[in-house]
Parts: sequence; structure tokens; C-alpha cells
Amino acid sequence: MSKVNYHTHTARCMHADGADRDYLESALKSGFETIGFSDHSPWPYASGYVSTVRMLPAQLPEYLASVRGLRDEYAGRIRVLVGLECEYFPRYLDWLRDTARREQLDYLIFGNHFYGSDEDGPYFGSATKDLTMLRRYTESAIAGMECGLFSYFAHPDLFMRCYPGFDENAKAASREICRAAKRLGMPLEYNLMGSLYCEKYHINGYPYPGFWRIAAEEGCTAIIGVDAHSPAHLENPRFWNEGLQLLRGLGIQRTRTIRLRAWEKDPAGETVSR
Repeated sequence: MSKVNYHTHTARCMHADGADRDYLESALKSGFETIGFSDHSPWPYASGYVSTVRMLPAQLPEYLASVRGLRDEYAGRIRVLVGLECEYFPRYLDWLRDTARREQLDYLIFGNHFYGSDEDGPYFGSATKDLTMLRRYTESAIAGMECGLFSYFAHPDLFMRCYPGFDENAKAASREICRAAKRLGMPLEYNLMGSLYCEKYHINGYPYPGFWRIAAEEGCTAIIGVDAHSPAHLENPRFWNEGLQLLRGLGIQRTRTIRLRAWEKDPAGETVSR
């Protein structure tokens, strides 16, 4: 069974470390056949806001050139793709679609981190503590999946990092998200960085077992994402194996391929394999 990861960051996002080449060397050591770089997307903030958790717009050309240079250098040893991890920011979606087409990105993944925009919106991973914010998370998650730009939904259970317990509202939100993903054919990511974070800080956040039980009940498809912020994250097989065991135990379908260039009307390339 091929080992792939489409969720790999770089030091440009200011909360990861390691050279781009180091991620590929670690991936080769660990037997990965495909590595997709999907660093946090820059945004052309109208307000002039400068984010501290993503690359600057001026860094995008160098990011693409670096990854594509490594793609050519490592051809025949490992398959290298280049994309971005992006939020659902309605005011900037036209820019994102145009950028993806112009730069011929391989794919975009959806990470529902902020409400509206991080210029003025809260971070769902620390603000989803009541029903109002849970509804905002759920509604923006579904809208993001429906917008047609993304190949899969990263850490869909992010809200469990701070929501106080898997109560009836959390279960209902999970079911809404999972039903939308099933309807749209959108894979949901079982996120290994979340597992590392939970162990490090002794919390019960994401990936949350209750969410994944509902995903299995709703017939969703899962994809494992390392969410690597350091080359070492690609070399630790423990969380990968634990994730595989949990998903197999639930009987949930797992995919290793994603639809490329999902924003095109008639996308060429791969489609989700089930």
C-alpha cells in the first residue's frame, strides 16, 4: 500500500522549521512515495494586515520555484506536488481561484482555521467554546467544502481542540459536516499533528474518536495527513500506524489519491480513489 502525504509545511509559515529539501529526505527515509507541499496560503489582505502564521504574498513565487526545483531533482525517487492550505475567506476566493489557475498549482486543501478572515475573525481552534462559534465553524466548514476549490478538508474536527466536551451539539455539528462531505465526495483528513499536540499537552482534542465514529457511520472517506511542520514529523511512524489502526477498526474508507486542480471545470489528472 503506497504511503503518501499531501499536508507538508515549510519554514515560510513562521511556525515550522527545516529546509524544503530536508522534508523530502525524511520522506524518503520513511517510505513515502508522494509528498505534497501545502504551506499556509498567503492572502492579499485589503486591510494591510500582516499575518504571523503564513507566508507573505511576495514569498509565493520563491516557494513554488523551490518545490518545483526539488520535484525535478528528485524525479524517479519520490513524487512531489505543490499546493497550498487555505481557509474559506469569501472576500478573497476570486483571488485564490485566479492564483491557483495562473500558477498551475497541483491542489488546494481546506483548513478551516479562522472565521471570515484572520484580519478580524477569531481562530476556531481557541474560540469555539459555545454554540454560537460552533455554528459558525460548521457553516463555514460546509461552505468551504461547497465552494469547489479544495481537494480535501484538513482536520475537520479542529473545533474539538477547545469545545467543552462532545455533547449533543458537537455530535450534531459533526454529523452535518460528515453528511456534507459525503454528499460532495470530499475526503476528510485524519490529522497526525493533532495527535502529537494532544499527547504533548495532555488534552483530548483532534483527531477526536467520536467525530470519526460519526464519519464512519455516514460513509465518509478519510485521508491521513501528517501536517508536517518539521522534517522529523515525517519520520515518526507511531501516529501514522495508530491512525491506520483506528480507521480500519471503524471500517472507514481511506483514500491515498486526491483530485488535482479541483477548481477547473473539467479537471485533468487524478480523481479520488475509493
